[in-house]
Amino acid sequence: MKLLILTVAIAVVVVAQKDPIPILSETRQEFNNGVSGSSFEAGNGIKFQQKVVAGDIGQSNAEGVYSYPDEFGNVIEVQYIANENGFQAQGTHLPVAPPAPAYVAELLRIAEEQRAAGIVFE
Repeated sequence: MKLLILTVAIAVVVVAQKDPIPILSETRQEFNNGVSGSSFEAGNGIKFQQKVVAGDIGQSNAEGVYSYPDEFGNVIEVQYIANENGFQAQGTHLPVAPPAPAYVAELLRIAEEQRAAGIVFE
């Protein structure tokens, strides 16, 4: 589902342009073992490549990469995996949370000891 949303979002960006944007290349491959792949490159610098593998319980697992130029001409690249754990994107432009303070590890250790001792907080 998230993959469909991503594809639609890219299509909306392309359609929102006033001038038609040519598709420079497009490939689709389907193999007998449940694996498929697709890729395309548009004239405005958008590139997309994806591999889909049949997963458990009828779901599909996808991995791929897409890139696009930002408003300053820098190429933004996102690698992703979409599986039973959700959509997981990685890219150098994505924000990263700061490390947790040292006392958090101590609090987690104390909580684990309390759980092991049978203490339950409600």
